[in-house]
Amino acid sequence: MTLFQPKSNQVPSMLRAVQWLFFFLRGKSEVVTVTRKEVCYERVGCFKDGLPWTGTLSRQLAGLPWSPEEINTRFLLYTRRNPKAYQEISAVDYPTIRASHFGTDKVTRINIPGWKSDGKWQQDMCNVLLKVEDVNCINLNWINGSLEYIHAVNNLRVAGAEVAYFIDVLKKKFGYPPSKVHLIGHSLGAHLAGEAGSRTPGLGRITGLDPAGPYFHNTPHEVRLDPSDANFVDVIHTNALRFFFEFGAGTINACGHLDFYPNGGKHMPGCKDLITPLLKFDFDAYKEEVSSFFDCNHARSHRFYMESILSPDAFIAYPCRSYESFKAGDCFHCPKEGCPTMGHFADRFHLKNRKPNRAYYFLNTGALSPFARWRHKLSVKLAGNNVTQGSMFLRVAGKTGKTGELEMASGTLKPGMTYTRLIDADVSVGNITSIEFVWKEHSFGHSQYKLGAEMVIDVSGKYGYESIFCSQDIKEPNIAQILKPC
Repeated sequence: MTLFQPKSNQVPSMLRAVQWLFFFLRGKSEVVTVTRKEVCYERVGCFKDGLPWTGTLSRQLAGLPWSPEEINTRFLLYTRRNPKAYQEISAVDYPTIRASHFGTDKVTRINIPGWKSDGKWQQDMCNVLLKVEDVNCINLNWINGSLEYIHAVNNLRVAGAEVAYFIDVLKKKFGYPPSKVHLIGHSLGAHLAGEAGSRTPGLGRITGLDPAGPYFHNTPHEVRLDPSDANFVDVIHTNALRFFFEFGAGTINACGHLDFYPNGGKHMPGCKDLITPLLKFDFDAYKEEVSSFFDCNHARSHRFYMESILSPDAFIAYPCRSYESFKAGDCFHCPKEGCPTMGHFADRFHLKNRKPNRAYYFLNTGALSPFARWRHKLSVKLAGNNVTQGSMFLRVAGKTGKTGELEMASGTLKPGMTYTRLIDADVSVGNITSIEFVWKEHSFGHSQYKLGAEMVIDVSGKYGYESIFCSQDIKEPNIAQILKPC
């Protein structure tokens, strides 16, 4: 018995949709068999198309990169002296660096896009960086070599070599140390940064923003971003899915000294899913949803990073074996060595050594900007004159802010019971000064029941500080009860 028989006019649409998605991830390009085994270019060296670059399970169709002239990698400098109009500088014509506003006394951050980028996130990144820091902010442009995905996979090797050559010229001609260079790469740009780092001994830092998955899953470290590529490598995974039909643009593989998986690292709150329109067989809408899906989940990595620049104490991440364990509270609170913060200030976290730290770091974010959340464990011992149906809420106030209503429980409320929840608050309250309790009855009409919080215990996620507040009052529905330190 056939459970579902598609209409005859649906079959071509279904095939087109699946075929379109396949070519979307492949770069929508035909794969040409290359008989050459190696190409060499002046300045950037030689490139082979054998193992591990081609012929592995993940990279059966990769090939040789184009020439530096075809790719035309460009370096666009922004500083506080020219925050809106870039100065194009070149390692080949290095007097352009001397003539620019490049400061040899400043840190250099190079923003590297992935496949087919319009450069907007890079410009936004420089704008935010220059508000906070006096740095050399360079936006890399390699759009000629990255318009089609399979070509970009190959060409990032040459573009990465160009970045390494640029850093080498800074060192040799200007005495500028590679340790002051920070590469920030999104998607394929993360692996491009890794290629540059593998050619640059002593490179300071690489940040991988959702490193690309297709053609990089489970590949050898020579092919992808790896902890050996810089003194410090931190990675934010926001669309990390292992298999093709899980619809992920990023890699699930850990790539750095610190790997962060916000919201589990796969699907971000506030982004649409692809399964619903597929199950509805709405394939006209599906094609549009695919593009917005990747733009949202995949792009959250650089949106989180930009917000972290302005919020040094936000995005606290907890070491845990899985996201399920994190959600269950098994990894609360931070261990004695502390927790790193995801994003710009991840390098403040003290690593005991520079060997890869294979702990995964988890945190939750909001669905909309501002994304940062602060984790608390809240427990309420309920007092009252009767069992009732309702919901109870807390508001937590501190020296730096006050939360909105935080729902602690809904349903049957039993006096004498203690209710505990992990809460991700949208504001950092600092040292807690007061806690407010309120409950709401589910039935209509005037209630004779009264409830209150006999004791509330708040444990902060970052330090594990415990704050205890008490009260002897019980209140009618919708009337706030103010608790004081015990």
